[in-house]
Amino acid sequence: MYFSFDFKQILSVTMILFAIIDIVGAVPVIIQLRTRAGHIESEKASLVVLALMVIFLFVGEEMLTIIGLDISSFAIAGSLVIFFIAMEMILGIKVFSEDEIPTTVSIVPLAFPLIAGAGTMTTLLSLKSQYQTQNIIVGIIINTIFVYVVLKNTHHIERLLGKNGLSVLRKAFGIILLAIAIKLFRSNSGL
Repeated sequence: MYFSFDFKQILSVTMILFAIIDIVGAVPVIIQLRTRAGHIESEKASLVVLALMVIFLFVGEEMLTIIGLDISSFAIAGSLVIFFIAMEMILGIKVFSEDEIPTTVSIVPLAFPLIAGAGTMTTLLSLKSQYQTQNIIVGIIINTIFVYVVLKNTHHIERLLGKNGLSVLRKAFGIILLAIAIKLFRSNSGL
């Protein structure tokens, strides 16, 4: 079995996942979670994120087959989820409600659903229809490393960017996500 890595695909997947995961945009939420729980286990959260994304990449399609859906339909549905996430980021409105925060936050709600949530899972299956699996895995690993670095350094990031910087970054990635949602919709709907 021969794997060929395509740098362009890896870069594209990495940027798409970076935008949908939005770990930098989630820094205010992470800071709030850390304040409530007292401590976030960065290593544990990052490993759970990596495992969830890789497992879903491989078994997500089979799960869809069992319930009678094809990748294109799921990708279109995912593009709509990504669209609404992007609108949340750009407009600063809440479409999706947040659950009550438990005492331990490293796995729930941090790893899932904040980082590796429905939007990320949908994006992974959508990416699988357009990119080679090995390039997606490399993109997942790169993003997991970035997630770990951000989780470890939320204090420094908060001081460095300030509230205005975080807001600008979140809106910029929202626009990127909006464009990704439109591209996924068009490429899977035949428009």
